[in-house]
Amino acid sequence: MAGLEPRVEYLESFRCPLGGLAAGKPRVLCHGAEIFVSTGSEFVYVYDQEGRLLTAVYRFPGQVWHLELWAPRRLLYVLCAQKGIYCLSLDQASRSVNQGDGDDRGSEDGEPPCAAVPVHPDACLLPDDTLCTFTVVDDMLVTLAQGPARWKVQLSDCPCPGEDARPRGQIGEVELSTSSPLAGAPGEPTAPHILPVLCCVCPPGSRALQGRTRGSRGCLLEQALFGLLFGVDASLLESPVILCGLPDGQLCCVVLKTLVTSRLSPGDPKALVKILHHLEEPVVFIGALKTESLAEDAEDTHPDCLVALGHDGRILAIKASWDEAGTLVPELREYQLPGPVLCAACGGSGRVYHSTPSELCVVDLARGRASGRGPGGLPSLLCPAGLGICSVVTLSVSCEVPEGGARLLALSARGRLMTCSLDLSSEMPCPTRAAVADTGQKIKELLSGIGTVSERVSSLKKAVDQRNKALTCLNEAMNVSCVLLASREGPRPISCTTTTAWSRLQPQDVLTATCRLENNSGLSLDRGWALCVQVLTSTPASDTDVAGSATTYTIPVDRLGPGDRREDGICLPLSKHTVDMLQCLRFPGLATPHTQPSGLLGPVSDSVDTFLGSLGPRSEPAGPASLRAKFLPPSVATIKVSAELLRAALGDSHTAGTSLGCATLQWLLAENTALDVVRSRRLSSVQGVAPDGTDLHLTIREVAVTHLCTAGPMQTVEIQVESSSLASLCSAHHAVIGRLQRMVVEQAAQSSSPPDLRVQYLRQIHINHETLLREVQALRDRLCTEDEASSCGTAERLLQVYAQLRSPSLLLL
Repeated sequence: MAGLEPRVEYLESFRCPLGGLAAGKPRVLCHGAEIFVSTGSEFVYVYDQEGRLLTAVYRFPGQVWHLELWAPRRLLYVLCAQKGIYCLSLDQASRSVNQGDGDDRGSEDGEPPCAAVPVHPDACLLPDDTLCTFTVVDDMLVTLAQGPARWKVQLSDCPCPGEDARPRGQIGEVELSTSSPLAGAPGEPTAPHILPVLCCVCPPGSRALQGRTRGSRGCLLEQALFGLLFGVDASLLESPVILCGLPDGQLCCVVLKTLVTSRLSPGDPKALVKILHHLEEPVVFIGALKTESLAEDAEDTHPDCLVALGHDGRILAIKASWDEAGTLVPELREYQLPGPVLCAACGGSGRVYHSTPSELCVVDLARGRASGRGPGGLPSLLCPAGLGICSVVTLSVSCEVPEGGARLLALSARGRLMTCSLDLSSEMPCPTRAAVADTGQKIKELLSGIGTVSERVSSLKKAVDQRNKALTCLNEAMNVSCVLLASREGPRPISCTTTTAWSRLQPQDVLTATCRLENNSGLSLDRGWALCVQVLTSTPASDTDVAGSATTYTIPVDRLGPGDRREDGICLPLSKHTVDMLQCLRFPGLATPHTQPSGLLGPVSDSVDTFLGSLGPRSEPAGPASLRAKFLPPSVATIKVSAELLRAALGDSHTAGTSLGCATLQWLLAENTALDVVRSRRLSSVQGVAPDGTDLHLTIREVAVTHLCTAGPMQTVEIQVESSSLASLCSAHHAVIGRLQRMVVEQAAQSSSPPDLRVQYLRQIHINHETLLREVQALRDRLCTEDEASSCGTAERLLQVYAQLRSPSLLLL
């Protein structure tokens, strides 16, 4: 390994972005003492090795993706991203160098290390925003463009020196098939993640590659392999062949002279393209090298092996070989090298250099040094040897020493230009047969431990998935909570509304509450959320010491996306809804028999009771409720409200032609299903049925109140509730009072001034009510001490006092 240790010399440092240079776009070309460097930005640098200084910096109008130097004419061809190809004459271009700017090299403020010469837009040779790469072959320009669904190979003439800078026109074009659609919408090409690769391959004796610089994409190939790969037509025409390595892994070829003549006789365009191989990973390098050692007097010293390298480390080697029948056939072998591959280059003596983020390696394909060769001469196993250099993003072989040494020109990810001198005269370490056998044993041992490692990986993956799922649910809960807490005023982004309705479920009618959950936020409620509806029953009026029971219904929610809504919904403290007596009342007498829905019928009698009733009279129930309904008069409660207050509260709902009593009744029954019937008939009095089957009469009338206002009688609205059931009366009275309280609070905010009242009259009413309240307390105390005979009179007097309290003389203003 001593012979593999390189001697590294740093030449120059260039500006690089945070994180380092990315592979695929930086380029390094060497011609004599001049080095042309592109870091993937808009700058192209010219460095003089002999003077060890930067001689020129050119600023192009976009990111530089590829550059080539045509040495005989000293023309620099540059491809700018989504701009096109520019042609720069190095002899005519002005150079501006400031020797005192050396301290600014490597700065990260966006400026080059020395003054830059901007390239004029007139230097654009071929404007095209779809071009991804190109190559120059003799006087022709070969480009690869990205179409909406396919790649396009285009051929154009290049101008001669002294002519117009623009190409004379397109000669030919052909589309390449692709296994997957390209990224980006049609008409809006986007930069591919990995750029395609073009390489020009010529037969021996061709002059198409004269003037090529080291590091450019082009090579000669021996006649036997050239004919096997590209056919008789390419061999007879002595035509250059364009190899295309695509990001989807395809390795295609196009015979250039066939593409030229296709302009006159197009024929089938697919016949012009041949797919040599599919690497199943993006192709990042195509080159050729010499693997056979020939005699000293041999004239054919051209490369005899074509190689293609993929991004993940798969390498393909193709060379001519003899089969068992003595026929010359192409031999293809695939190997796996460490990846991902940042860049690669072919050197002399059958060596391939390739760079990974952790190592610059070299492999040997030459006959006589690589062991374990197959029948065709290609090795069965490649052993990469590390050179101790990491993160090289572009690479070229500067020169080679006949004794086996090599000099590499490289650019690191940190923007450092370096030369690596290698002494490869000693044998590279390759496994012997014994080592190969030991390797097989080691492979068996490693395979035996794969089961355990696989189980551990599976267990760890399951744990990671569970943790990620838990974190996702926690993040979702936090987001929902933040959204609800941030919107305390106005409509909430996640809301729950409740409506009530009567429905027929045999053998009786039931009152149902429907909860609708609506998601107007940008969040999604996935599994794990549930809708909880809690129903609280009111405490009976006769038993104030017993708390009401509660029932909770829980329904899981699978998914509620943004804008979705769902009924019988979700458990979040979003809102509360109280169902009162005015919502539950049914009015069987309002609807006609033909239009009356089944859910609005009166209480359904049991079929057995109906049958027994038809046989003859039967005894009536003797419970407290039935006795109170039979022997006691109905209980009544009244509330008086100022007509002016009601008109202000009803507003637009009190339309012309509708009495104030009708409008007030419609307002009280706004949440009842019978509202439309009440509105259409303009009723001010209705007879309803409570959920327990008892009757309840609701009457609205306009009356005049005297002795209260100094200006004279005051117009008021009297709301009267009448029922034989004291519990139903109290529930309806409570519902009316609740609506009036909310109305008074809303109107009080408008600061309306009350009329002049008689204070002495109000004081007398207040004194009378205090007297009645004291009498109620005394009567309740007496009931606890009296016997059953004496308590009947006390209870009767207590009911009379309660009736007076339920019909006060006070007025809501």
